Amino acid sequence: MEAQLAGLISKRFIQENDYQQLSHFPRYLKGIGVRMEKLRSDPLRDQKNQVEWNTVALGWQRLNRQAQQDPKMQEYRWLLEELRISLYAQELKTPMPVSAKRLQKVWDSLQR
Repeated sequence: MEAQLAGLISKRFIQENDYQQLSHFPRYLKGIGVRMEKLRSDPLRDQKNQVEWNTVALGWQRLNRQAQQDPKMQEYRWLLEELRISLYAQELKTPMPVSAKRLQKVWDSLQR
């Protein structure tokens, strides 16, 4: 959760993100809070969700900084944030259907 927060709120996050994306930040931050609350009651569920998220996030995390700036990779990055909401705080809803399986298909298409 600390890494997620650091990835969202950098020193220049307002300059680095457009308004449309910034409008989702309150939901992402609330999702971290919801996750923390749920973690207390079911740490095994949280661990299972983290393994699922890591499975589709690993490729993006391995990219160098320049590759991460590619618009398609940036879109994928935000899909990863939506997957976190879907896994940890479903009640906050995502603007589109998202799952690890869907993200894996997107990632595979980006690698061609």
